[in-house]
Formats: sequence, C-alpha cells, structure tokens
Amino acid sequence: MSASVFAQTVRLAATLCLPLALAAALSGCVTESSGQETAAGAPPPPEIVAHQVVTSDIPLELAYMGQTAGSREVEVRARVGGILLRRDFEEGSRVRQGQLMFEIDPAPYQAALEQAKGTLAQAEANLAQNKRDAERMDKLFKGDVVARKDFDDARTAVETATALVDSAKGKVREASLNLEWTKVTAPIAGMTSKETRSEGSLVTTNTDASLLTSISRVDPIYVNFSMSGPEMMKIRKLRAEGKVAITGGGDFTVRLTLPDGADYPTTGRINFTDTQVDATTGVVKVRAEFTNPDGLVLPGQFVRVRLEGAHYKDVLAVPQGAVLNTQQGAMVWTVDAKNQIAPRPVVLGETVGNDYLIEKGLEPGERVVAEGVIKVRPGMTVTVRGDAPAPAAPPAATASEAAPKAAEADKAAGKENRS
Repeated sequence: MSASVFAQTVRLAATLCLPLALAAALSGCVTESSGQETAAGAPPPPEIVAHQVVTSDIPLELAYMGQTAGSREVEVRARVGGILLRRDFEEGSRVRQGQLMFEIDPAPYQAALEQAKGTLAQAEANLAQNKRDAERMDKLFKGDVVARKDFDDARTAVETATALVDSAKGKVREASLNLEWTKVTAPIAGMTSKETRSEGSLVTTNTDASLLTSISRVDPIYVNFSMSGPEMMKIRKLRAEGKVAITGGGDFTVRLTLPDGADYPTTGRINFTDTQVDATTGVVKVRAEFTNPDGLVLPGQFVRVRLEGAHYKDVLAVPQGAVLNTQQGAMVWTVDAKNQIAPRPVVLGETVGNDYLIEKGLEPGERVVAEGVIKVRPGMTVTVRGDAPAPAAPPAATASEAAPKAAEADKAAGKENRS
C-alpha cells in the first residue's frame, strides 16, 4: 500500500468515527440515576398569533348587481302613415331636442290640407250669407211682415253655419298637424339607437309598425338594482337604534364597478327607493344616478354597485378564524398577561368581511388566539408571535471544531465515571 492511499484511509476512518464520538459525548450529559429528562428535552410552548380586541368603527360593506339605463328613454314613433322618404340623422349619434330625424311623404297630407281649407272657405261664405239673410229677416219681423217662425229659421241657419265653420277650421287644423307630423323630430336630446324602418318602407300608425328608433339620455345615467326586503328593514332598524351611522348624516355614496373590472371615476347618489316590496321577488327596487358627460357608461350594461359611507359604531370584532363553534355555542381562546390560555363563550353579531362582531363575552383590551387555535388547551402557556424575539439558536459546529469538543466531552465523561 502506498503512502497516499494509507493517508486517505486514515482520514476516512477519522471522519466515520467523529459522529460516534459526538453521540457518546451527548449521551454522557444525562445521568442514568436521575431517570428524568432535562429542560433541553422538553417541548417548547406552542406559538400562536394573538388579536387584541378594541372598540372601533367598522365599515358596513353593501354590494349588489345592477343594470344601467338612460335617465330618459323615448321611443320615436310615426304619428302619421305613409312612405318613409329619408332618414336625416346618423344611427348611434347624439341628437338635440327638436332635430329632424325622419321625413314621411307629405304629398297626401298637403292635398288634404288644401281640401280642408276649401271646405272652410265654403263654410265661411255660407255663414256670411246666412248672417245677411238673418239681418233682413230681423227688419221684416220688426215690421210685422214675416212670421215668427221665419225669423227663428233665419237665426237657426246662422248658428248652423257658424258650427260648420268651426268644424271646417278643425279639419284644417287636423290636416295642418298631419302635414307637420310628416317631419319626425327628436322629442328629447340623447343617443339614438338603430333605425327600425329604412327609406322606402311603408309606415303605419299601429303599435308594431310605427316605431322608427329610440333615444336614450345618458347624462345623467341611471343604475337600477335591488335590495332584499329583510336587509332593507335590518339597515333601517340599525340606523334607528344608532348602531349604524352614515358619514355626514346623509345618504349612501354609490360607486360603480364596470363590466371590465374598472372603477367608475365618479360617485353617484340614490335618487329613488321604492316604497313597497315586490310581492313576486321579495326585493325593494332602488335607483342610483351618475353623471356621464362622456357617455362612458351605456344603457343596458351590467355593473356592480357598492354603497359606501355607512359604518358600525363602537363595536368589537374578532377574525372568523378565532371563533370555534361548539355544542354549547360560539367560543374563543383568550390569552392573559402571562400568556396562559382560557376558553371564553361569546355571542356573535353580524359578519363583516372576514370578521365577526362580538355582542357579548369580550371586553376591550383582551387578547384572543387568532392563529393556532388547534394547538392550544385550557391552562396552557403559549408563545405569542410578535411579543418578544425568539432566542437565536447556537451556530452548528464545523467538522474542524467537532474533534476538540468531542475530546473534551470524553474527558468529562471519564471524570464522572471515576467519581
């Protein structure tokens, strides 16, 4: 065997014997006569996270699904029938009130107006003749030339002719309106929808065929949503009892989350709350109003509505993970000043986010176990994470340091045996 091989064998043997020497040294630390474990062998106290209970105002979170709608939505319909000659606006564009939108063939209505005017002229001429006859008959009657009946007939003829004139004037007015209505104008300002009748179509005045398009006013925009009847009653009761308050003493601040997940930059307000519960669905209809000058929100979109500004006043809350549900009811583990554990029954209130409101069982300043509830038992002492820094563990010995320490341990063991 060469010298180099011999040296490698010696180093390998020393490396294998080192763990055995360490084990022997450690085993010498425990006396056979005591039969008890030392403090180093006892398990450390479990580590938990404690939550200190304090009185605070907790926001009341209310969120619902809603649908947008124009603040005014009008169907543009034809008031007279005829052939649709042209459309005078661009679909989907903004129009102002009174702007010309459609034109229906006016020729038949122009002719009807002229005919009505002719009838009116005839009626007026007939009335003038009857008035002249009545004046002559009046003179003859006063001169006792004609009978009373002839005089009455003349007066009746004047009254009849007057009525015919009034009727003819009505026909002229009707014909004028029909002619005017051949030009369909925008009843309100807003955004137009798609046309339902194209140029050349026959338009009639019945319900189905009279619709031409629709207009929605999108500034302001409405958002319709619903609250359940019991929830509405509960909020009103809590406000009346002073347990829930709204910032500033006013109404909710309304925020929108758009379909793409973005928050609408402007807040809104509730402008309508129904006074009755829907008998079919059991909900109360609510409507909010938002300014929408750029038309960012369109009618018919589904959005998420959040009501902000309300909060529970001076309440105690604990994380839901701190509460255990037992056969005797809800309970929590409390941690005293000595970090000892004790059970405590509690009465739970509303659920707010990830917390429970506590109505009875806890006082401000007390601590409860928030994490690690399955590790603890009554009377146990625990380590509260964050209360004090944990002692640093000694660094592990390197291989070069292990041999001298093992030798010292062997010497100590030999003295102990001799004694």
